[in-house]
Amino acid sequence: MTTLSKLPRILMLSLHGYVAAEPELGLPDTGGQVVFVLELAKQFRDLGYSVDIVTRRFEGQPEVDDMGHNLRVWRVPFGGSEFLRKEDMHDHLGEFVARFTGAIRDSSLTYDLISSHYWDAGYAGQQIAEEAGIAHVHTPHSLGSWKRNGMAGDPQKIESDYRFEERIRKEFLTFRRCDLVIATTNQQLEVLGADYDVPDSHIAMIPPGIDEGRYTPIMGAESNSLRRRLGFRRHDVYTVGRAAANKGYDLLIRALPELRELVPDARLQLAVGANSRADERRIAKWQGLATELGVEEHIRWLGYVEDGDMAAYYRAAPVFALPSRYEPFGMTAAEAMACGTPCVVTVHGGLEEMFDFGSHALFADPKRPREYAVMLSMPLRYPQLRERLSIVGARFARINFGWRGIARRTLQAFEKARSQHDRMLIEVVG
Repeated sequence: MTTLSKLPRILMLSLHGYVAAEPELGLPDTGGQVVFVLELAKQFRDLGYSVDIVTRRFEGQPEVDDMGHNLRVWRVPFGGSEFLRKEDMHDHLGEFVARFTGAIRDSSLTYDLISSHYWDAGYAGQQIAEEAGIAHVHTPHSLGSWKRNGMAGDPQKIESDYRFEERIRKEFLTFRRCDLVIATTNQQLEVLGADYDVPDSHIAMIPPGIDEGRYTPIMGAESNSLRRRLGFRRHDVYTVGRAAANKGYDLLIRALPELRELVPDARLQLAVGANSRADERRIAKWQGLATELGVEEHIRWLGYVEDGDMAAYYRAAPVFALPSRYEPFGMTAAEAMACGTPCVVTVHGGLEEMFDFGSHALFADPKRPREYAVMLSMPLRYPQLRERLSIVGARFARINFGWRGIARRTLQAFEKARSQHDRMLIEVVG
């Protein structure tokens, strides 16, 4: 285990979205990655490290959010004063690097290691690491090649909207130059090797964590009370997330007619937050699909669920669905599982590789509506299976995804990367 004397100060870079001490999850580009970075940073702080989370400053945000002893969110302005999509960060990373390196020079601030998150922060973080002469560990969260392969539509429009070629080239350079890459799933590890030529020896596989004190099961009577209060019925299926195309809400809607053949009173509860006109257009399109399929009256559109209410909704749900076309991890499924809610997850991500089918969770291909509907119906129809998934799944989630254990594993990976970096410098000087 690393010690305070070996690695006292960590710089965590997460540049896009609305990163804050108390983020409003569901805002554009603000979801699981922000939770990941904040929770990991809190654990590092509690384990004795000093941590700066550095992000972009825009829309009049304060420069600093002080999160208590040795932890802060520090915002550096670049790319103008308005929100920027993560796909549009390419043209502004040079400005960020110049502003940030200038700021730490002026304040004589030094770091012992950089932990970057997503391709934009990784590309910038590598430049900062090389200038400072320190180790850099990168967590991609998602991969451009994988995401591009999972998208349908006109290739030219997709490239225009997402700039995948440029992103993939920058990802490749970051993976090659950084000291270690952290994959969050086994499937991600495989794609890093197959699409980016990253050797296994250069990758550590560490899943995201969950707040095991917050996401816990509750007794049946309390769960029934929650269901009445939140408007859930005994055969409802729940999902939550941003209004993003990769989340597969349309796939879940397509599965609903098949599900209702098996469970006639089944409904969907969709907590899909809309924070832009593009989001609203997507939701309108999905609602149109429900009308076309004749199931619009069997769907409740819940809108944005406040972060403080997340656990209550997970606990109230009879079944949780993760129907994504593409999902680097699926933190919402891990949270729901920890609350004792049976989960049916996508096979397009890697989360299912960690599960024992029928004990921890169920999984299926949401691109096959009948297949996914059958899996959704199983815990709704069979109480013994539902209880097994609830009990064994919650135990599995707590043991494998608790943040403290994930943080310790990550610090061990940091120390390995730092040691390798230092040995390389000695060899170069020698």
